[in-house]
Amino acid sequence: MGLSSLQEIAPHKIGPALTQDRSPVKQAGLMSMPALGPDKATLDAWKGAGLALPDLAAMRRYRLARVRQQLIAHDYAGIVLYDPVNIRYATDSSNMQVWTLHNACRYAFVPAHGPVILWEFDHCDFLSDHTESVDEIRPCVPWFHFCAGARVHEQVARWADEIASVVRQHGGGNQRLAFDHCDAEGVAALERLGIEIKSGEALMEEARRIKCEDEIRAMRCAIHACETGIGVMRGHMKPGITEQRLWSYLHAENIARGGEWIETRLLASGPRCNPWYQECSSRVIEEGELVAFDTDLVGSYGFCVDTSRTWLCGDRPPTADQREIYRLAYDQVQTNIDLLRPGLTHHDLSHRALCYSPETFRHYSCLYHGVGLCDEAPNIYFPQSWAAWGYDGVLEPGMVMCVESYVGRVEGGPGVKLEEQVLITETGHEVLTSYPFEDRLLS
Repeated sequence: MGLSSLQEIAPHKIGPALTQDRSPVKQAGLMSMPALGPDKATLDAWKGAGLALPDLAAMRRYRLARVRQQLIAHDYAGIVLYDPVNIRYATDSSNMQVWTLHNACRYAFVPAHGPVILWEFDHCDFLSDHTESVDEIRPCVPWFHFCAGARVHEQVARWADEIASVVRQHGGGNQRLAFDHCDAEGVAALERLGIEIKSGEALMEEARRIKCEDEIRAMRCAIHACETGIGVMRGHMKPGITEQRLWSYLHAENIARGGEWIETRLLASGPRCNPWYQECSSRVIEEGELVAFDTDLVGSYGFCVDTSRTWLCGDRPPTADQREIYRLAYDQVQTNIDLLRPGLTHHDLSHRALCYSPETFRHYSCLYHGVGLCDEAPNIYFPQSWAAWGYDGVLEPGMVMCVESYVGRVEGGPGVKLEEQVLITETGHEVLTSYPFEDRLLS
């Protein structure tokens, strides 16, 4: 592919314009996935749908400012991020996201004041050339067993010396340092050097909670891409296909549109729809069966699209039981969406939401939850779980909530999973997801 073709696919609004006056390594960095973004066909589809593209530079500035606000509010010198979702939020850089979820080889330091430093995996320093949120890139010091073996204590000491030096250099005398994740050896090594370690998980969740307009634009694009993929999957749903083969079409369409990964395998058919949470299998889907799925998809621009639908396979009319369960789930989602507005508390939502008797019906694990780059806080529990698990808070404009429903009788029979993704606005709410519901099951 020539340079002119690449420029057509990656206009300046998506990433840096390509030029011929850079080294091959620098050029490769500019052509990394976040810089290229979705392909031309996807961009054209978004344009045809009337979607505005996000200003990525503005989005990066907003996110970094959100993290710094939290650091200042907690009086922390900075935070070290290992979770790739948090790194993506703070820096808009990514590298082997799923692999780095379980291999601690990539981390970033975000100070309350000062330069953002990214420690990158071996020979991958050029991958963040597209983002102005990273000021300095250093080679990582991986001290987990795969890389360090019996030399863990030696390598963790090297790592801690460097982290402590950065805190002293950029902390302004403040040695209170937050982490989103850190093993005990790392905590101990830093504490021996006089660094006070704090948990930063809640801090990052709070930073990510309120979305700016450019994040909402990016999420709208991700939803459009996901729902296009759902349509392709629906086109392949015929009696005789396996659950896994059907699910694979959504994966393929997500990748083709600049998406990244899908966090679960939640697609089930027929008797496997009740109880919920059975992941897709090699079972063959038969005529007249329900097929339920939950996307749990990390899509375009790294945004999560978390929506669920339940379909009827084939041409056979639905049974009375299938219609009844579907209607119960549909009514629950619609009623609980109507409650959403700014100023409502978690406790209010939990206790006002439409719920069905747990003695008669199985239900989902929560009523609502936040969503952004992945599923996020808050998690709104059912009223019977509030005393043991509930925590309060207030809905604010810019939050995005998923409204969940699963309904299936305790004694068995059909099960239905439905879910919508909803933006909290200044005056109420807006449902962002729009894939059609199953008319045959609502009639």
